[in-house]
Amino acid sequence: MAYRGMLERKVFTAKADAVRHWTATIAQIQMLIGMVLYFQSPIVSVRMVDTAGLLNQHTFFRYIHVAMMILAVVLVTVGSAKAKRMVHDRDKYQTILKWFILALIVILIAIPWPFSPFAGRPYLRTF
Repeated sequence: MAYRGMLERKVFTAKADAVRHWTATIAQIQMLIGMVLYFQSPIVSVRMVDTAGLLNQHTFFRYIHVAMMILAVVLVTVGSAKAKRMVHDRDKYQTILKWFILALIVILIAIPWPFSPFAGRPYLRTF
């Protein structure tokens, strides 16, 4: 939406503003849910007993994953707030595009992919 709005010089409509607002709101709600799960996680609550390497699954989930996800939500929130205060429609779309893409990149890096050396987890767990 932001890319097309910026490229085609569209008017920043109420719908576009609602998408901006709800994207930031949903990201913040997701962070709250993630924080609840973070403090209940056995991976985080167990003391670090594996000192074989600095970057392992415990380190990834205890520090890296949570810090990067919080950073991503901060980027979405800052981008949304900056876009809200812009005067010109093209600037609003450009600000949303820039900040939300930065947040998306951070989120994609912080996801515990199955091929990651830090958190080798399957897509779906079988019981």
